[in-house]
Amino acid sequence: MTATPLLSELTARARTTAHARTSPCPCGATATLTDRPDGTVVRHADTVAKAHAPNTNPTDLTARLTTAARLPGILLPPLNPSPLALHDRLVTFWPYGTPVDPDDPDAAPWEAAATLLARLHRTPAPTPLPPMRGPLKAVRAITRLRETAGGHPAAAPVLHAWSLLPAWARAEAPQPDTTTLCHGDLHLGQLVRYPTPNGPWLLIDVDDVGVGVPGWDLARPAAWYACGLLPPDEWTRFLAAYRAAGGPAVPADGDPWPALDVPARALTVQTAALAIVKAVTAGRPLDEVEGAVVDACDRMGSVPPELTPGFAK
Repeated sequence: MTATPLLSELTARARTTAHARTSPCPCGATATLTDRPDGTVVRHADTVAKAHAPNTNPTDLTARLTTAARLPGILLPPLNPSPLALHDRLVTFWPYGTPVDPDDPDAAPWEAAATLLARLHRTPAPTPLPPMRGPLKAVRAITRLRETAGGHPAAAPVLHAWSLLPAWARAEAPQPDTTTLCHGDLHLGQLVRYPTPNGPWLLIDVDDVGVGVPGWDLARPAAWYACGLLPPDEWTRFLAAYRAAGGPAVPADGDPWPALDVPARALTVQTAALAIVKAVTAGRPLDEVEGAVVDACDRMGSVPPELTPGFAK
């Protein structure tokens, strides 16, 4: 990977911050964890530095950092609640936590994720926050699909399913819930154990945190289950743990799908759109998993949202 001025200086800042925290530092190479246009993340020893997406609103990011700092048992607290400006990007610093092992799916912490979400959803926002950004991420995925692969045969059912979603799910109207604290982009990559290696699980990545519809935070596992990509027992464990912790996104018992149908459809569309873009960019056909989410969009197009308990069952 070619080092850019941003990546080089971010690496230096991570090293300096790590050395200030730990003396002597168990020094080693600084690892680049992610280097994408929407975010660059590096790690040196026990310190992680993140350059957030260009044009990130500093007021909104500061509010999200303040939220994480004030909810240390739910969100991983930042090392500093104020972002640093670096090469026209906002940079934040975090302690390193042990991530979920992608090679051990049987150990996936579904119960921990669900319990953390329920606690987050039940907690009043500790500072004024902007809307949860989940719908905006879905819009970005659809925009990329139209710009990159709008003529692909699989794009039509995805765009049709998108057109059937209510305006709030397409970020064209305010969300119907404007008070519930949400993560905005929940998946297993958003959990770490801290302190390492065996501390409690905590949620990371505050870029999409805000107030909104809590069902959005359950939507990705719900969509995977509905598409046949998440085994029923894992979905049941996740849902049961969320309910046991008093999560408000779904009723305490009975059918959860009236509350989850629209968010799950939106996440399915988002996933399908990005899958098509990825396949077209790589010059290859859709793989089996990518085809499954496109097929789910096709089925969704025949039944309006909120009128069925599960669009792919």
